Amino acid sequence: MSEMQTKNQVEDSIIQESLLTCIDLANSDLHQSALLLKKACLDSGFFYVINHGISKEVMDKAFEQSKTFFALPLEEKMKVLKNEKHRGYTPLYDQIPDPENQVQGDHKEGYYIGSEVSRDDPQWDRPFYGPNTWPNPDVLPGWRETMEEYHQEALRVCKAIAKLLALSLDLDAEYFDSPEMLGKPISTLRLLHYEGKSDPSKGIYGTGAHSDYGMITLLATDGVVGLQICKDRNAKLQIWEYVPSIEGAIVVNLGDMMERWSNGLFRSTLHRVILNGQTRYSIPFFVEPNHDCIIECLPTCQSENNLPKYPAIKCSAYLSQRYEESHLKCSTYKKQT
Repeated sequence: MSEMQTKNQVEDSIIQESLLTCIDLANSDLHQSALLLKKACLDSGFFYVINHGISKEVMDKAFEQSKTFFALPLEEKMKVLKNEKHRGYTPLYDQIPDPENQVQGDHKEGYYIGSEVSRDDPQWDRPFYGPNTWPNPDVLPGWRETMEEYHQEALRVCKAIAKLLALSLDLDAEYFDSPEMLGKPISTLRLLHYEGKSDPSKGIYGTGAHSDYGMITLLATDGVVGLQICKDRNAKLQIWEYVPSIEGAIVVNLGDMMERWSNGLFRSTLHRVILNGQTRYSIPFFVEPNHDCIIECLPTCQSENNLPKYPAIKCSAYLSQRYEESHLKCSTYKKQT
């Protein structure tokens, strides 16, 4: 790209706000909720959930502790730099999800926290399991406990959504809760801190355009606008819609695995973050099935006239491939020290 002539420089059009479906997780009529969810998943794969059960206190504590960590000197944050298992601190520009349109990595720093799996667990050495990297408790007292509580609560919400997803695909409500799927999931909490101003014409983004890799993503934000979605990634004129923040609601979106499972019926939609100069914090939570789960077309999503569109792939292989494509390698930082 010379003179930063990005592919979408002249082709982006912005609609101010997207109208998304709101799912009430306290609704006792699961089939009614499943119908609403199906409509949202056919449209964009993005929706809100309310009455999710994560208290305001738990949410506020997580954001407060996130801000406290990112306010530390860079030298202190680099002590918990990400490791080969994708746990720990990720500096600015670590991730570049849209290299065709980005001149540098995302204008955000982050912190990955996965399911805590101790070294005496027979599966601790799997790529996305293992012990987490934690900041020094003398520097950030109570930080680990806050994040572990939020992680546990977010996983509970994802499992409730998975039941509705199963029903919406004419499966048993417990289908995704089986041992080989969400019985021992890969679940990752990520703290994010954005600063600066985006300029798509110069290839500068808070987060470049991408779809999520896994099954379900929960997104809690501090209310600062920035998230945009594009419902038709193949359109010559891409239309980007802002997703507004709603007090007490969590944004949810489906990832690529859900699109593959549903044979393309449900959408894993392109999204990005455009910054307006305000500091922005968000907490996405990603859930995927266990490492050995084979992602292949669900039985209710195929027929003689609707054959599987995607080849079967192991969950861990797909995730590893996507991480390697979009993140700087750990060795990059070792060379800089």
